[in-house]
Amino acid sequence: MAYFDTASAAPLHPVAREALLAALDEGWADPARLYREGRRARMLLDAARETAAEAVGCRPDEVVFTPSGTQAVHAGVSGALAGRRRAGRRLLHSAVEHSAVLHAAEAHEAGGGSRVELAVDRTGRVAAGDVAAALAPDTALVCLQSANHEVGTEQPVEEVAALCREAGVPLLVDAAQSVPWGPVPGAWSLLTASAHKWGGPPGVGLLAVRKGTRFAPQGPRDERESGRSAGFENIPAVVAAAAALRALRADPGTGAEAERLRGLVDRIRTRVPRLVADVEVVGDPVRRLPHLVTFSCLYVDGEALLHELDRAGFSVSSGSSCTSGTLTPSHVLRAMGVLSEGNVRVSLPYGTPEAEVDRFLEVLPRVVRAVRERLGVPAAEAGSPEAGAGSAEASGAASGTAEAPGLVVDSLGKRCPIPVIELAKAIGEVPVGGTVTVLSDDEAARQDIPAWCAMRDQEYAGERAAERGAAYVVRRRA
Repeated sequence: MAYFDTASAAPLHPVAREALLAALDEGWADPARLYREGRRARMLLDAARETAAEAVGCRPDEVVFTPSGTQAVHAGVSGALAGRRRAGRRLLHSAVEHSAVLHAAEAHEAGGGSRVELAVDRTGRVAAGDVAAALAPDTALVCLQSANHEVGTEQPVEEVAALCREAGVPLLVDAAQSVPWGPVPGAWSLLTASAHKWGGPPGVGLLAVRKGTRFAPQGPRDERESGRSAGFENIPAVVAAAAALRALRADPGTGAEAERLRGLVDRIRTRVPRLVADVEVVGDPVRRLPHLVTFSCLYVDGEALLHELDRAGFSVSSGSSCTSGTLTPSHVLRAMGVLSEGNVRVSLPYGTPEAEVDRFLEVLPRVVRAVRERLGVPAAEAGSPEAGAGSAEASGAASGTAEAPGLVVDSLGKRCPIPVIELAKAIGEVPVGGTVTVLSDDEAARQDIPAWCAMRDQEYAGERAAERGAAYVVRRRA
């Protein structure tokens, strides 16, 4: 089985495993106690803190360990906002932040604060100029991830950090995806990370708050972790997490491995669109994480695709709504304005054999073809803007519009990619300049129909309300 989902959780590093087992014997006692066992546990905890601080580029007394990366984000956001309450209650964050940041922002807004969501371009990148324009006297905090967890695009952290420092506003960087590859550059004020992303055990988060940053921990406090993370420290897990991070930083081959993986990812980025018709590779092709690539396949159900790849021996993930337990498509893909159907994220772990990538490229076309055949996609549609005959109900112009006579496709009650498949079948039945109106109550259609138009060079004429769901109007160009 080829595990290609290290962006979700990296396999436990061998050094972490050894450190965990040793620390279970040596680090079980309360590090706050003065007897021998307590002092031994304290030494292990302090050493782990020093290692983590060196890895992220700060002082040991600026680092605390939390029970998860999500809790590190929540503690960092709430503490920084509370510490800056007198300056203002305005929070800036990008539209593609991890859900942990978005949930913290929602809680801040529910408590009377305000937030501004910064748009991204089609690669998922924020413009530093947009951050500068959004900074205001009442801005309390800016949140920006170092690299996106779904598409791998790196953000201009160093530029934004300089802008924030000039404005006197702290910057919190969610570095969960980039810490395995090196320190985050720039004069950031707060940083969060999660150990299971770099080969440490799950259940260990990291929060760094640089000196001089106003910070007021929220919620019940105790004497542990500078009052910023309550509860008994999981010392064996913390030690193992630090050991994995130290091993990555100390290994002279880490840089070479990153470049090797970048080459394998480039191979996937280049060959998948050649091997599979109607594929959109998303994310910045250059300013990106070395190990991650995401692409979306037209006319493919994401859940079915992932199941078939799993049966073929590949563990990958997806941002498609049908694979995430919700009918709402990925907020990252939505913010980028790209296709969400049949979305596949491949994130390669250290040591991925080249042969496994080649095998993936061999298997993928067959799997996509099989899923499309089950969904009834016409063979002529793959790779062609012309549609074959399909089921569409002929009608006049949609009521309330001045559209030329066209077709109405009733896709109510059907989930993507079915509405898009039915649109593809119908578009060839109207003349150039004619329209197809798709009725759909699937939230993903709002994203995927315009994306289909962009890929097929058809005109997306807009959306209007309907008795149920929405009506999406597409005008045929060619």
